[in-house]
Amino acid sequence: MQPCLRIGLTGGIGSGKSTVAQMLQDLGATVVDADAISRAATAAGGSAIEAIRATFGAQFITTEGAMDRDRMRALAFSEPDAKKRLEAIVHPLVGQAIEAQFQAAQAAGSRCVVFDIPLLVESGHWRHRLDQILVVDCLEDTQVARVLARNGLDEATVRKVIQTQASRTERLAVADWVIFNDGLTLDQLRAEVRKIAPHFGL
Repeated sequence: MQPCLRIGLTGGIGSGKSTVAQMLQDLGATVVDADAISRAATAAGGSAIEAIRATFGAQFITTEGAMDRDRMRALAFSEPDAKKRLEAIVHPLVGQAIEAQFQAAQAAGSRCVVFDIPLLVESGHWRHRLDQILVVDCLEDTQVARVLARNGLDEATVRKVIQTQASRTERLAVADWVIFNDGLTLDQLRAEVRKIAPHFGL
């Protein structure tokens, strides 16, 4: 069985990372979406719900049975320790689910698994688990414009989110491959992805 390449995909908010992930999937990669797994863990019936209830109290669970994101965000903002306690619950569960999806992809004969990880650089423990890292990069003003157009947030909030993420310099420092997604049409972006794809066995 040929080895399965493990590609880390990352980029700041509004960089176009999810679009690139979809394009790689269209070319035959298996995409493991860390964000989606994390959301599922804290959704109604998710694997983290009972531990969240036990740690933070029933008021942090909505009537539908999901984690109350707004209330948790407010708590994390006022108590930095709360974020750490939440991560201590969610991160191991997400890690197990990511590993299970990778094993399934490998068993199915996938040549390339793309781990879509927004905080790949920040988390620190990912680098040694990946064969190569692809960074989707763009200018900060482009990030802001894209997020404003799709999320309806105000500019100050978007810039605050960008400040909490790794800087462009930090991301580029770990990159094996970079797609500079600024001023590109979707077709041009797809062409850039196609150029890199053969290096990923696609």
